[in-house]
Amino acid sequence: MSWLGILIAIIAAWLAIKVLGFVLKLVLWGVVALGLYWFAAPYLGLPVPF
Repeated sequence: MSWLGILIAIIAAWLAIKVLGFVLKLVLWGVVALGLYWFAAPYLGLPVPF
Protein backbone atom coordinates (compact mmCIF):
# COMPACT_ATOMS: atom_id res chain seq x y z
CA MET A 1 0.00 0.00 0.00
CA SER A 2 1.38 3.39 -0.88
CA TRP A 3 1.74 6.28 1.52
CA LEU A 4 -1.21 7.98 -0.14
CA GLY A 5 -3.43 4.99 0.56
CA ILE A 6 -2.32 4.91 4.18
CA LEU A 7 -3.01 8.64 4.51
CA ILE A 8 -6.49 8.26 3.00
CA ALA A 9 -7.24 5.33 5.35
CA ILE A 10 -6.16 7.39 8.39
CA ILE A 11 -8.29 10.36 7.32
CA ALA A 12 -11.28 8.08 6.66
CA ALA A 13 -10.93 6.47 10.10
CA TRP A 14 -10.68 9.91 11.76
CA LEU A 15 -13.80 11.12 9.94
CA ALA A 16 -15.68 7.94 10.87
CA ILE A 17 -14.84 8.50 14.55
CA LYS A 18 -16.01 12.13 14.30
CA VAL A 19 -19.30 11.12 12.66
CA LEU A 20 -19.86 8.36 15.23
CA GLY A 21 -19.28 10.86 18.05
CA PHE A 22 -21.79 13.27 16.53
CA VAL A 23 -24.40 10.51 16.14
CA LEU A 24 -23.83 9.40 19.73
CA LYS A 25 -24.30 12.97 21.00
CA LEU A 26 -27.48 13.28 18.92
CA VAL A 27 -28.86 10.04 20.38
CA LEU A 28 -28.02 11.12 23.93
CA TRP A 29 -29.75 14.49 23.43
CA GLY A 30 -32.80 12.59 22.16
CA VAL A 31 -32.78 10.46 25.31
CA VAL A 32 -32.53 13.59 27.46
CA ALA A 33 -35.42 15.23 25.58
CA LEU A 34 -37.55 12.09 25.96
CA GLY A 35 -36.77 11.95 29.68
CA LEU A 36 -37.68 15.59 30.18
CA TYR A 37 -40.95 15.07 28.32
CA TRP A 38 -41.69 11.94 30.35
CA PHE A 39 -41.25 13.84 33.62
CA ALA A 40 -42.99 17.06 32.53
CA ALA A 41 -45.94 15.62 30.59
CA PRO A 42 -48.19 14.81 33.58
CA TYR A 43 -47.72 18.32 35.01
CA LEU A 44 -48.46 19.98 31.67
CA GLY A 45 -51.50 17.85 30.88
CA LEU A 46 -49.84 16.17 27.91
CA PRO A 47 -50.20 12.51 27.04
CA VAL A 48 -47.58 10.28 28.67
CA PRO A 49 -45.73 8.22 26.03
CA PHE A 50 -45.51 5.02 28.16
